Amino acid sequence: MKALLRIFRPSRKLALIIGGSALLAGVSGGAAVYVGKDRLLGDEESVDGVACTDVNLVTIKKQDHVWVRKYIKTEPVDGMTRIKTALRVAQAVYATQKPDLVQVVVLDENGPTLRSDIRGRAIGADVVYIAHPDKMVEGLDDKPYTARYYDGKASEQGLFYGERIDLPDDQIAALNASLKDPADCIDPVAVASTKGGSKAAGAVPAKEPEEPSAEEQAAKDAATPAEAAPAEEVPAKSGH
Repeated sequence: MKALLRIFRPSRKLALIIGGSALLAGVSGGAAVYVGKDRLLGDEESVDGVACTDVNLVTIKKQDHVWVRKYIKTEPVDGMTRIKTALRVAQAVYATQKPDLVQVVVLDENGPTLRSDIRGRAIGADVVYIAHPDKMVEGLDDKPYTARYYDGKASEQGLFYGERIDLPDDQIAALNASLKDPADCIDPVAVASTKGGSKAAGAVPAKEPEEPSAEEQAAKDAATPAEAAPAEEVPAKSGH
């Protein structure tokens, strides 16, 4: 029996190899957990979508209702990120203006800016939010949210390709509930005016001319010739 144990006793070299393999497996597992955590953190950071820029805002008043349609543009991102961005902006618009209907249209950064050209595949995502569907006009859908997007990327001209996806109600509700910071887009006009105002505020005012002293004024008057007095008007001679 002792001879058998002596035969199957692992050598020191084999023990080191086994230990090293176990350590490597542990490190790999830890690295996998770390990468997984980073991926989860990345998802948390992108849960609100991405930064966006205002393109146009249209306010429609119809039958005692106010509809707001907002056009925005983003950097090239996937369709779901566009939807998250549109949902976030819709919440921000409703929080500030309280309209009956909010529509947010997401364009690519290279897409068209004229309203006549914003149609079809120029629209990468489209979200409609109705805060109180029961108060809207008859004939409209009674769902508070509708959302759709193209799952393909945009071309150099800002046109989106791929299949159009209409999100189900439960998925829209889940995405909307997961938003953490309903921030609006950047208004380039407001930013430009702010920069211009900062420059004007920081400008150095022109120095007002100092008044000359009495001696300087007397010397100036002596050096300047007096203006000739206006000649008196000579009355015209009468013909008589």
